[in-house]
This record gives sequence, C-alpha cells and structure tokens, in this order.
Amino acid sequence: MKILQLSASYKPAYIYGGPTMSISMLSEQLVIAGEHVTVYATTANGLSELPVEIAKPVLVDGVTVMYFKRITKDHTHFSPSLLTHLWRTARDYDVIHIHAWWNLVSVLGCLVALMRKVPVIVSPRGTLSNYSFHNKNNNIKSMIHSWLGKPLLKKCFIHTTSNNEHDVLKAMLPGNIVFNIPNFINLTKNRFSGYQPTDHLRIIFFSRIEEKKGLDILLDALKSVHIPYKLTIAGDGNSEYVNQLKKKALDNGIANNVNWIGFQSDNKYQLLYEHDMMVLPSYDENFGNVVIESLSVGTPVLISRAVGLADYVRQNHLGWICETNSASVSAAINNLANKKAEIIRIKEYAPGKISADFNYASLAKKYIDMYTQVVK
Repeated sequence: MKILQLSASYKPAYIYGGPTMSISMLSEQLVIAGEHVTVYATTANGLSELPVEIAKPVLVDGVTVMYFKRITKDHTHFSPSLLTHLWRTARDYDVIHIHAWWNLVSVLGCLVALMRKVPVIVSPRGTLSNYSFHNKNNNIKSMIHSWLGKPLLKKCFIHTTSNNEHDVLKAMLPGNIVFNIPNFINLTKNRFSGYQPTDHLRIIFFSRIEEKKGLDILLDALKSVHIPYKLTIAGDGNSEYVNQLKKKALDNGIANNVNWIGFQSDNKYQLLYEHDMMVLPSYDENFGNVVIESLSVGTPVLISRAVGLADYVRQNHLGWICETNSASVSAAINNLANKKAEIIRIKEYAPGKISADFNYASLAKKYIDMYTQVVK
C-alpha cells in the first residue's frame, strides 16, 4: 500500500510541538511495519525555513520526505510548488492522509486529492474544535468552512485521536466515517528510579507557551495554593506573551516560586520524572502528547477537562481532572497535601500501563487497518 502523508510541516520543525512529532512517528512506524510511505511538507519552521533540499526526495529517519518552498508564513503556508507536484503525483498513491486544517497545504491539498479521485483521510489535530472556531479569526473561519471546508470534509474519511475530538467531529460531520486512534508517542526506553517526596510539591508545566495551554490559569491558581510548592515552566513561545505571563507571576506574588527554564528536549523525560506532578490546564487540547510522556516515566498529571486524554486519565486513575479556571486548579493542588501515597502509587504503576496501551506495533496495526478499510 502506498501512503502519502500531507502536512504543512515535518521534522525537524520541532517548533510546532506535538503534532510534528506525532506525524513523524506515525510515518516512521508505518515504514517499520513494511508500508510504502512518502511525506509532502513545506519548509515551514516558524518565522524561518528549514535548511533542507527543496522538491527532492530525502530520507528522514527512514521516511521519504519531499520539502517544498512556501510563499506565505505561519499559518497559511501557501506552497504552489507542493500543490503542483501533488496534482501530478496524487494518483501514484492508494490513500492521502492530510494532517491539520486551516492552512492552504491542507485545504487546497484536499481539493487536489479529491479532484484526482484519491481517497482522503483528514486528521484535524484540534483545528476543528469549538475553541478553534471561536478563538481567532472566527468569522473568517466560519465563512471558509461553510463554502469550502465543510463540503470538502464531507467527502473525506476523518481520523481523530481522542474521544472528545471524535464526538465533536461526529456531530459536525454526521455522515462521515470517523476512525479514532491515539497518537504515537515517543516513549523513552529508560527506566527511572530513586523518586523521593520532599517537603514541597514539585510542579512542572511542560508545553509550548501559548494562550490555549492555560498557563495563565495555573499562575492565577497558585495565588491560592497553601501548601509549599515550586513550579518549573519548561517551554517557549511568543516573547511578548511570555513576558505578560512573567509579569502576571510577579503581580501575583509567586515569582520566587517559579523557574522559567525555556524549551527542553534531550532531558525531557528526566525532567518530568524529577517532579511530583505535571499540570496542563488547557482551554482546548485534542490529545495532549505531554500527558502520555509524563505518565510514561510515572509522573502523575493534573489536566483540564478540555484535554482530550482526560477520560483516559480518569478511568485509569493516573491523576486528577480540573476545570479551566483558577479556583478549580488551586483546589486540586491544595488537595494533594494528603495525596503523597497516591503520587507514589502512580509513579510505580503508570509506566507499565502506558507501555502496554501505547505499544508501537499495536498502534501501527490500527493505522494500517484504517488505511486498508479506506482503500477498499
């Protein structure tokens, strides 16, 4: 089976966070499973461009990737050369899998693929959530969705990564077939040990710093936390927004308890393990890769109900669920004063649970079954 992955960005464009890693791991694991996979992407890397060969097949960790120039930046990523090449080659593939929406690679790529009569799967990756429609450029998005987006999507198969996202897309596109398969997550092979509780709670926020991640909620919540704590913020984002949050921490009188360490990569899992809890109070999150990354080393999570993995965390007793407001977050953190035994239990139990539920071979089979059903 010949599979084309179509995405505005691809590794090493790590600036785009979890989606980049998930698409890359999916492609790599499909190749390992024996499938023929090609990726078309742009040179997008935030404000800059990736230093890669243009419009030539290159191997990236075993996957054949073709990068094309874009003539507009984030978040439109308009690439006439990619679309032209897609028109010429679409019929070489059995299925085209498009990742994300609301960019010109995805929307126009979908149009091209359908015109060339190739089956299309769209993974919205959170871009068709209610939050997405009502957050930024909502009038423009609604207009484009009405006259172009929705008619295209109705002709596609849909792939979601969580129960929350599945329910939203089934309501939006009731006539479509929707597959629900989790993301691939890069699980560390290291096994950590030696965890010891301390006299204060070690909290970590590990994510891109942007509005939807809810870091503002956490910083407001800590004003009302009565137990000793230290917060590590691992991530980066727009400098103006980061400075606003640093000022918020200062105004809230909590700056001395907050350590801003910026983007982290190679030491990610060690850093997560060294903390008592990872907090992600997002306003919207279709999956939440860092939730699985944290649990894979045993660190419990406190996440909002709006995070796609909230049901999984609740059902498997791997942490705590909060609302997207500071009162709910502060109450949850204060309650952890009597939960040290529960933190230790999760530290011991979670790695094995995650290893079993997010096994690479099992997930690859689910994706291959999806592609096979679509092609048939």
